[in-house]
Amino acid sequence: MAPNLTKSMADASLDGLKLPSRFTIKGKDLAVDGHAALLDVPANIRLTPASTLVPDVAADGCFLGFDAPAPDSRHVVPIGKLVDTRFMSIFRFKVWWTTHWVGTAGRDVENETQMMVLDRTADRPYVLLLPIVDGAFRACLQSAAAEDDDHVAVCLESGSSTVQGSVFRSAVYLHAGDDPFALVREAARVVRAHLGTFRLLEEKTPPPIVDKFGWCTWDAFYLKVHPEGVWEGVRLLAEGGCPPGLVLIDDGWQSICHDEDDPADGAEGMNRTAAGEQMPCRLVKFEENRKFRDYKGGLGLGGFVREMKAAFPTVEQVYVWHALCGYWGGLRPGAPGMPPAKVITPKLSPGLKLTMEDLAVDKIVNNGIGLVDPERAAELYEGLHAHLQASGIDGVKVDSYIC
Repeated sequence: MAPNLTKSMADASLDGLKLPSRFTIKGKDLAVDGHAALLDVPANIRLTPASTLVPDVAADGCFLGFDAPAPDSRHVVPIGKLVDTRFMSIFRFKVWWTTHWVGTAGRDVENETQMMVLDRTADRPYVLLLPIVDGAFRACLQSAAAEDDDHVAVCLESGSSTVQGSVFRSAVYLHAGDDPFALVREAARVVRAHLGTFRLLEEKTPPPIVDKFGWCTWDAFYLKVHPEGVWEGVRLLAEGGCPPGLVLIDDGWQSICHDEDDPADGAEGMNRTAAGEQMPCRLVKFEENRKFRDYKGGLGLGGFVREMKAAFPTVEQVYVWHALCGYWGGLRPGAPGMPPAKVITPKLSPGLKLTMEDLAVDKIVNNGIGLVDPERAAELYEGLHAHLQASGIDGVKVDSYIC
């Protein structure tokens, strides 16, 4: 059962009456407890108290939105100037990677900023700006286009030219507090209640791997990973006093091919081991490739996992990697025993085009992704995961989210 979110902030209301938001537009400034946080807020910016959109949660934060002059699939809207105020943030510098960033002005804000905390001052507490999802649009923060402009802007994208909008009321959630850690936790509770699309950590049961020392094969082998090498790596870690409790077999165990490869020749893409060469490959079968399939004369992945766990009792969990759509290039259309797939050319949104160039992204965009019809996606995951479960694999690491 989900926790009672009202109890965590029970003292914030009296006899069921919600406290008014601490955030207001004071003159032209966005203020917290009457003290400015963002300056020169444009007239089209709208604030909505959290209690209005999330009546079941006692919260004194607010949601920020705006009115646009015309419907569009992408909006970049200034929300106010940030001047001489220290901030810390997390921004997406590649399609699938984020990192930390700091600054003191609006012009310092990076594209694709996912979260920002303004430092407290003598007059006001810490302020969290958390861009979220507003209907069919996803939000992020960035600086204004002009180099000498210290406006912070919210960027809202639907990802589809056919999905447009002009009125938004919850693109960014604003929360204030004296403890930055409690600030984020409290904000997460409110956003969770508002969106209803995720659960909080205290509502989840973490997997056993969180308490284990783990080893991932990627940096040791890349695509050249093979059973003997994994075995040797575990042995050396154990003898060195760091026995792993989790082993993650990363990219390199699957049966893949380039479009021009013939899977009947048994190579299964394994001669394509230079950096980036695996990106256009597509999955041609659910079973492991010949390196693992031929382990000890045909024991396969399942035999290897059983023997490794028996030889190294500390290894309680063995995971493998796979991409969200099966492999970097998805599935190969017409592959026997696989659900039907069609190669689709993805298009990066303007926001994602602003991130750091990445070879993997370039390869995927140039070669397309073999996608299974959404209505048959269960066949992909059932086929892949059923084989892994039968082979003694305990879990999967899934990434390549451009897919």
